[in-house]
Amino acid sequence: MGKGGRSDASASKQQLQKEEKAWQSPYNPLDPKAPKLPTKGEIKAVIPKECFHRSYVHSLYFVARDSVMAAGVVWAAHTCLSTELPSEIASLDTLGWLVGWNLYAFWQGCVLTGHWVLAHECGHGAFSPSQTFNDICGYIMHQALLVPYFGWQFTHAKHHRRTNNLIEGESHVPSTGTENGLGPNNERESFYAVMHEAMGDGAFAFFQIFTHLVVGWPLYLLGMASTGRNGHDGKPLQEFADHYRPGSPMFPPKYRAKIFASTAGIAVVLGLLLKLSMDYGFLTVFLWYGAPYMWTNAWLVLYTWLQHSDPSVPQYGVDEWTWVKGALSTIDRPYGIFDFFHHKIGSTHVAHHLFHEMPFYRADEATAAIKAYLEPMGLYNYDPTPWYLAMWRIAKTCHYVEDTKGIQYYKSLEDIPLSDKSKRA
Repeated sequence: MGKGGRSDASASKQQLQKEEKAWQSPYNPLDPKAPKLPTKGEIKAVIPKECFHRSYVHSLYFVARDSVMAAGVVWAAHTCLSTELPSEIASLDTLGWLVGWNLYAFWQGCVLTGHWVLAHECGHGAFSPSQTFNDICGYIMHQALLVPYFGWQFTHAKHHRRTNNLIEGESHVPSTGTENGLGPNNERESFYAVMHEAMGDGAFAFFQIFTHLVVGWPLYLLGMASTGRNGHDGKPLQEFADHYRPGSPMFPPKYRAKIFASTAGIAVVLGLLLKLSMDYGFLTVFLWYGAPYMWTNAWLVLYTWLQHSDPSVPQYGVDEWTWVKGALSTIDRPYGIFDFFHHKIGSTHVAHHLFHEMPFYRADEATAAIKAYLEPMGLYNYDPTPWYLAMWRIAKTCHYVEDTKGIQYYKSLEDIPLSDKSKRA
């Protein structure tokens, strides 16, 4: 597999050739000929007004549809599978048991991601004209998936307000080379820089995917990964910024009652899962709930990661950032059959970031209008690369930025020279 990094000019040239074949954003703010960005109002004017109409009935239909699908997956698994391990571990029965439960976990997690997206719509106010109704529905759906509804609603709103802002952004905010263990002259001194060299390019990319999709979501909620740099007061964070404590630096004091309500809801669901585990066994609860839950988490992190990360898409310091620049840095990608289950959250993400109050079932129409307006100016980001290939590319190329000021682009640790010790080895 080889050591991480590029140690000679030919390797760098080869990497450049590979990058030239990959999709690149048409907008480069450093280009003197870069087009003038339209205002939010100018973009909104090209979208049919009916795209902003929110319907109780239409939204609840999708809740019912996804619920029926989830019940159908449960019925199929209950009919075909047993939660008891086969008596002979090394047998075809065990192989069938493993395949069956993994299929259940994947597809149930896929379906429940639809509920997750609908609750996300509630948080944005796109589910219905009533925010009270939205919060009730969103609270139920998100808390059932161990999401602190009000806490995440607050931080996700910040993510939308400060998209691709290197200082004031929230969620998947790029770290700097220094924070990744690079010295002033790009020496590999510690942390990811040293880890990447020890593991090698491919293994480190797998590590990136694992940490994002498997443990990334709970670590983020705990304030241990991928948070922004500032608290609610605009001051640099000095402690864990978790989503559970009413006194977390994430939230202003007036929001504490809502944070408590979210955390209390999580405690109730965890208590129920504990009671079910004591009554029916941990394995049973993990198979029915835990494994699909992990797949749902993987999907939601994947979307946020892929829709805002690419080595050709700019990240902005506060001196360069504007709301329109941030929103237009979002990327639409194709997700095939998963668009049906996930309400096209990944293939219409540009429209979503421009107008989060727009219901998802009108986002296709809005995306067509936005594309027709922005694409001729070179301002619409659509990467046709299949999502799994895009994920691999991002895991290999989007590791750090050089600074938090000005206009920055993701850099790869693969392009950092090997240490003298590795070269000698």
